[in-house]
Amino acid sequence: MLEDVPVQMSVVLGSSQLPIRQILKMGRGALIPLDCGYDDPTEIYVNDKLIARGKIQVAGDRMSIEITEVMKRSR
Repeated sequence: MLEDVPVQMSVVLGSSQLPIRQILKMGRGALIPLDCGYDDPTEIYVNDKLIARGKIQVAGDRMSIEITEVMKRSR
């Protein structure tokens, strides 16, 4: 019964604020600096609610996330 319930999952590596004029000037291969470092935790959201944090793992052309912390349920 639950197998067909849709959920939206987002993995947030970091964020950045840029003026629209700068975004419009970007071309293919442009780099966008993020407000995080290499070892900073990545946040995992389900239906816009933070549920866990983790670390990005890269192996060849595959990327995955290792869960390092599960958030406590709020009541």
